[in-house]
Amino acid sequence: MIIRIGPRDLSAVEPLAEALGRPVSDQEGLTDHTVVAHWNNLDLYTPLDEAQTWTTAEFAEHLDDPNWRHPVPVSPHGDRRAIWHANVRLHPDDRELSRPEWTEIAHRIARTAGIQRPGDYHGCRWIAVQAQPGRLDLIANLIRPDGTCTTQPHRLPALLAAESRRIEAELDLISPRTGPDPQQAVQQARFAGRTRQAGSAETASQLAALLRQLADERTGPLATVRGLIEHAAHRLEGLPDAYGPDSAHQLEMVARRLYGIQQSLESMAAALPAPSPPNPGWPTRQPTPAISTGPTGTRLAR
Repeated sequence: MIIRIGPRDLSAVEPLAEALGRPVSDQEGLTDHTVVAHWNNLDLYTPLDEAQTWTTAEFAEHLDDPNWRHPVPVSPHGDRRAIWHANVRLHPDDRELSRPEWTEIAHRIARTAGIQRPGDYHGCRWIAVQAQPGRLDLIANLIRPDGTCTTQPHRLPALLAAESRRIEAELDLISPRTGPDPQQAVQQARFAGRTRQAGSAETASQLAALLRQLADERTGPLATVRGLIEHAAHRLEGLPDAYGPDSAHQLEMVARRLYGIQQSLESMAAALPAPSPPNPGWPTRQPTPAISTGPTGTRLAR
């Protein structure tokens, strides 16, 4: 596993396009299967009455926003290159990682890089994108909400390399290090246990949600089919005796069986773990502040 730190940038557009392997678009939305981790306060930008996920262009705009809120250069180099980008690449022969594994890697790299600190709810904006096989990209704006610049650790490449060795040992990934690690077996066992537990609970919750959706009396597909059958039975009741009432009765029995199936699915869903509440930090589309251009060409938020 190799971690590379790219040069700082003025905008998140190019780093995000590199992470996706395609241009940033205002038509393509990103789900939580692609953005596997993000900064703590993303929930503040999530309106409760919206359901459409952000596009890739809106993610880039969200990361760039502190640049316009704080136009005065705050970086140690005296410029406005506040976008930090690092990517994690696995060995071609490594196994395919699950989403919980990518999420844990993202948070550990973010903590090591100083862009996420435990208990810091006013840190910089960042997201972790897993859009290409064997690759994870972390993109952060180092400008904090108070206008100061996030201070990253000294000897950051060395710290990231050391953390990558620990992650490799836990996840049984191919490492460039030579010689056995005496803690490797213990770390692998601990992580494997956490991953299996998290993966099993997540799968059971997803299946419970699916069963509830199928059995839903208002919007579920079985309720829709049952309603159509009951409507057909009602219309058949008014037809001549030669083929009306008998067919209507048969359709009513079919509708009853469908209702029984709905009840069985609801019982099965109730026996499974309830789906966890949606991540409050997952973004949905929201109105963005209008941007106007001042007489000198400076962007002004209204």
